Order: sequence, then structure tokens, then C-alpha cells
Amino acid sequence: MPPSTPQTPSEDVPVRRIDRILAFMSLGLLVLSVVCFVAIMIGSASGMTHEDFGAGVWPTVGAVVYIAPIVAFLLLMTVLIMTFIRKARAGKGR
Repeated sequence: MPPSTPQTPSEDVPVRRIDRILAFMSLGLLVLSVVCFVAIMIGSASGMTHEDFGAGVWPTVGAVVYIAPIVAFLLLMTVLIMTFIRKARAGKGR
């Protein structure tokens, strides 16, 4: 009987495609949120008033700043929970 070799974390549970997709979506939403926040700061610094932010694309930019970090956090929690469940199932199978 060959001696058992310890498994490294990368051999333990492979990273699935859905995990990568969700993680990159989360990262993309966070980057988009930061870009929109910087756009609002630049707009404010260039002399735009509160009323100016109510027209055009600005309401969408403002909504992204509030909604995207929450959705990104939920996506990361989903990836984390899926990983814990998969590792627990892999541990029971041994």
C-alpha cells in the first residue's frame, strides 16, 4: 500500500467556473462603483449643483454608487458559502 500524500489546498477542491464568474462580477461591480463615485466627485468639483445631478445619466451613476457594493458583497458571500458547502461535502466523502 503506497503511503498517503498530503493534499494541498489546490488539489483539495478545484475552483469551479461559477465561482470565478461570481468573484469577477463582484470585483467588476466594486470597480464600477468606485469609478462612479469618482465621477460624482469630479462633477461636484467642476461646479455642478444638486439640480444638475438630477438630469441625464447622473441618477444612474448615483444609484450605482449605492447599489453595486451591496450586490458585490452578496456575490462574495454566495461564493464563500458555496465553497464552504463544497468543502464540507468533500470532507464527508473521505
